[in-house]
Parts: sequence; structure tokens; C-alpha cells
Amino acid sequence: MNTDTARKSDSFLRKVPWGLFLAVIAALVIILLPEQEGLPVAGQRMLAILVFAVIVWISESLSYEVSALTIIAMIAFLIGLAPSIDDPSVIIGTSRALGMGLTGFASPALLLVAVALFIAVAMTHTGLDRRIALITLSRFGARPKRVLLAALAVTIVLSLLVPSATARVACVVPIMLGAVAAFGVDKRSKLAGGLMILVAQATSIWNVGIMTAAAQNLLTIGFMQNIIGESVTWTDWLVAGAPWSILMTVVVYFVILRVMPPETETIEGGTDTVKRQLAELGPLTRSEKFLLSVMLILLMVWSTGGKLHPFDTSSTTLVGLAILMMPGIGVMSWRDVQLKIPWGTVLVFGAGISLGTAMLTTQAGAWLAQLLVSSLGMEQMSPFMVFTALSAFLVIIHLGFASATALASAMLPIMIAVLSHIGGDINVLGMSMLLGFVLSFGFILPINAPQNMVCIGTETFTSRQFIHTGIYLTLIGYALMLLLALTYWHWLGWI
Repeated sequence: MNTDTARKSDSFLRKVPWGLFLAVIAALVIILLPEQEGLPVAGQRMLAILVFAVIVWISESLSYEVSALTIIAMIAFLIGLAPSIDDPSVIIGTSRALGMGLTGFASPALLLVAVALFIAVAMTHTGLDRRIALITLSRFGARPKRVLLAALAVTIVLSLLVPSATARVACVVPIMLGAVAAFGVDKRSKLAGGLMILVAQATSIWNVGIMTAAAQNLLTIGFMQNIIGESVTWTDWLVAGAPWSILMTVVVYFVILRVMPPETETIEGGTDTVKRQLAELGPLTRSEKFLLSVMLILLMVWSTGGKLHPFDTSSTTLVGLAILMMPGIGVMSWRDVQLKIPWGTVLVFGAGISLGTAMLTTQAGAWLAQLLVSSLGMEQMSPFMVFTALSAFLVIIHLGFASATALASAMLPIMIAVLSHIGGDINVLGMSMLLGFVLSFGFILPINAPQNMVCIGTETFTSRQFIHTGIYLTLIGYALMLLLALTYWHWLGWI
């Protein structure tokens, strides 16, 4: 009997992922540490939850959806049973702590993410995304270098219209693979591999330039609103980030040609193949025309927010979605999209905002920021050197994360707390936006971004080839960030 019990226990332990086991141990160690000066008990427990989250995200021992539920539950009980910060003689209470854990689900940024996922489904549902990609390909011709340029153009256009990096890549990849097959090019050729790497890397590059292009950008906006109390407009983000993205678009093109040079200069029948596929789609449907009209109007409204009108991006996008789903005039119904929406992304996003907000509420973020500032002597640094140090830290630590959204959830509140603690000449709002740009540096490892994983799943290139291009892009991209910080962003007043 004892032997059977031992075997069952051993089997149970083997099923527990090592990352989850390590995360629980690390959280318990932090909770059991002696109380730290200036850090409330609730803050110390919040740091334990943060460490737990970081370890399970890096190790991927829990799915992001399950980790989100776990984090909210930990906030409810660990913080709920801690002494109140205002009156240590009473506990916070699980009801109040649960409210803290659900704060992120009332954020306008979360609403924008959810609506963005619906719009991405609308693009696929109507076939507008495929039409845009094929039209762009047909305009560039069938020479390998022009196909690469066409892929870049498609990525840029869809970055404006499809507010989801993964959705954009999921649309572009099948079209590009179909073109490669139709051109008669081998799937393991450098042209095919270079094309897929280009799509993944260009997607990350334009996540920087366009605020609505990626979830981590919207998470950054959410933290700005919740922690700083103000935010930047869609146009502010575009004006600051687009020059970097434009320059890096040129860089990624030449990096791909250097690392993955196409084996041939021409592709026989390539243009005819693309035009045939486009002809098979027929003329623009009413749904495509209506969706395109709504998206163009949204682009105009986003770009003029805070200048020609007082409406925020989340509210106007919600109106656009309501119109797209309106019976009789819309392009889709709830039944069409409900099973296609990755609801787990919404859950993770809300939990991420809650995690960051709770770090602030429990004073854990401020305590950790003070510790970092004093230990690194950051109070004596210039704003440029502060940006240099913090951005380098984010680039390095991103190597351990499979999601920029998770990285933003864990680190951005601490970064904002550090900037607020330093104060002085630092523009906290502007620097927070610039650090938000760095969150998209998922260039080196395929696992560092979902779009990378979609592309490597095509089996057209190896991890080694991806890493080769990623190292170039990371070094050049970081150097370019520093150059813009010294010049352009400084002139704009953001740093």
C-alpha cells in the first residue's frame, strides 16, 4: 500500500511542470522573508505574485490563460489576507482584493484589444485582408527582390488596418506560401525562408510605429492611464515611432538579402499566378467595401484624436465595431465571430493590467523602483542614460519571454515607477511611450513573439537563420533607438 502511494506521489510530482514548482517555491520564499523597511506586507506579497508570474511566463509551465486566472486568485487571497496599508490593524479582505485583481477588466485599453480582435476577424471573414495582400503582390512583379518589397508593403498596410500582429501574420503567411508554391520555388529555399523571416520581423518592426498594431502597445497605453493619469494620442505615437519603423524597414530588407540571398533573379510566371488568384476573388463585395470604408474612417478619426475632436481611440473603435455588426448594414454577426475570437488574449490582457495596477496600489512598484534607483545611482543619470539603461534591460530580458504582452505586464509598471521616482528633467509620459517601443524587440529568438512562431511553423527556415537576422536587427534597432533619443525624440520633448 505504501509502495502504491509512493508511486502515485512520484507520478503526481512528475506531472507538475518544473517552472510551476519553481514559481511556487520562489513566491513562498518572498512571502516568508522578514518585513522590509518601507514595504507593506501587501506590497511584499505583491512582489511574490510578480515573481510567480514572471517564472511561469518565462518557463511556459502554465498557459497564459491559466496563469491569468491564477494571478487574479493569488491577488484575491494573498493580498486580501494582508494587513491594510492605511490601517494595519485590519485586513484588506478578499472582496476588496478581488476588486483590485479585476481592475484591468475596466480599462479602456482592454476594450480596445477586444475590439481589435473582432476587427481582425472581420478582415478575415470578408476576405479583405487576402485581397489587399494579392493586390500589393500584383503591383510589384515577380522578381525575388520585388516579392520581398511586396511583403513589406503588405505588412505596413495591414499594420494600419488589422490591429493584431498575430492576425496579420496568419493572413499574410498562407498567401506568401501559396505564391512561393505557385512560383515553383522550393519550400526550403532561401527565397521562401527569407520571405517568411521578413514577414515576422517586419511585423515586429511596425508594432513600434503604429499604436493599434500590437497588444503590448495598448497595454502601455493602459498603464499610462492607470499610473500616470494621462496618455498619448494615436498620432503622437505614430509621429514618434514611425520614423524608427521606416528606417528599420530599409534595414530588414537589406539584412534579409545579406543573410538569405535569393538563389535566382527571376520567377517564371509569378505575376500571372498572383493575378489569377486575384481574378478568382472577383470584384470587391459589398461587405469588403463597407469594411474598408469603416477602417479608413477609423484611421482618420484615430489620427485626428485630441486635435480635431476630443474622442479617444477606444471609444471610436467601439463605435466602428458596433456598426460592423449592425444587422442589415454590417459585415458579420456575433455568431460569425464568437468562436473565432481568442478570448484567452482578453483574459491575459486584463490580468496583466491588474497585475501592474496592484503593484502600484500596494506600494510594491514604488518600493522596487526606489531600490533600483538607489542601487544603480540612476538619480545622477541624464534622461538619455536612463533610457539607455532601461531599454537595454528590456531588450535583454525579452529573451526569456514568449510574449511582449507578458513582458509589458511584468516590467512596464516598474519602469514607470522608476521614472516617476527619478523625476527631475524626465518626461515620464514620453519615456514610458519610448520604453513601450522597446517591448516589441522580439527579433532574436523565434519564441520571443507569436508572429515568429507562426512563421517558423511553415518550416521554410531554421531557428539559426532566424537568430542570425535577429542579432543584426536587434543591434541596429537598439543603436537607432539611441540615436533618435539623442536627436528626434529629444526635439519632440519626449525625452
